[in-house]
Amino acid sequence: MQPRNMSMSGVVDLAAVKAAGEAKAKAEQARAEAAKRAGEGGGAGPSAGAVPPSALVIDVDEAGFERDVLQLSAEVPVVLDFWAEWCQPCKQLSPLLERLIAEANGRLVLAKIDVDANQMLMQQFQIQGIPAVFAVVAGQVLPLFQGVVPEQQIRETFAQLVQVAEDRFGIIGIEVDPDAEGAAPAASAEDEFPAGPYDALLEAAVVALDAGDLGGAVQAYKNVLADDPGNTEAKLGLGQAELLARVQHMNPQAVRAAAAENPRDPAAQIAAADLDLVGGHVEDAFGRLVDTVRVTFGEDRDAVRLRLLELFEVIGADDPRVSAARTALARVLF
Repeated sequence: MQPRNMSMSGVVDLAAVKAAGEAKAKAEQARAEAAKRAGEGGGAGPSAGAVPPSALVIDVDEAGFERDVLQLSAEVPVVLDFWAEWCQPCKQLSPLLERLIAEANGRLVLAKIDVDANQMLMQQFQIQGIPAVFAVVAGQVLPLFQGVVPEQQIRETFAQLVQVAEDRFGIIGIEVDPDAEGAAPAASAEDEFPAGPYDALLEAAVVALDAGDLGGAVQAYKNVLADDPGNTEAKLGLGQAELLARVQHMNPQAVRAAAAENPRDPAAQIAAADLDLVGGHVEDAFGRLVDTVRVTFGEDRDAVRLRLLELFEVIGADDPRVSAARTALARVLF
């Protein structure tokens, strides 16, 4: 079960960067607070940030997707249930999902999305049929399954999801208080984490991406990097914004046809790799460019190698797919 960056838009991609870092910080803070309560003899009673059981199952629409799914996924894996009122299998699956989410007791949250009312989300997730179930962890997507599947299979999938969230991102879920129904909402991430020196510029980049102003987003990230060259979020954001700008006006059919007809053409393979990555086909993009490095020389080889390194930055150095591709690249170069 491997997460991948969401390729729906720049906002979705960029949210993963900040979410993953904050998720790890929150997990460490939660563990420290739990240990402190236990040391004081207070046990593991509900904290001020505990949520009621009803908060574990939510309805989500396009307008609230970033807040209700992407931001929340920094604290707890969010399972997405794409359904419709007319879908009979959905009526069979949804109650089962809700029951298993309740049993997870804060390790998972279920977000229900009505496809009839949210056609854009359905298209962005490339859903061919419902029910369809995905997960989002620290802003990254995991396709889980489609259709009605046995309860035991869902239990095993959810167990793997919880493990991936904790092992890879340090996400341990949220605390549930059965007596918290009607209580005041928990503090927001903005309250818990003071704004950093570049938050305004980074937020401006996200706003620009949301508005389709890729040039503005690129410039905003460059402004951050001019003062802080090591800023991870800005480096990753810049790579993603530049990638989106490159593919914005491409004709996918023409690009892929050119790549198929000219396997040794660096420009054709680079363009196709960009499309692969935007489409979420990370291994395909990396493999295509490694293969092209193998059959090219001189300036052509350098151009392909440099684009591959740029795509590594888009995904992030900690991703195992990047590590594998770096090893493959080294083999063909040396």
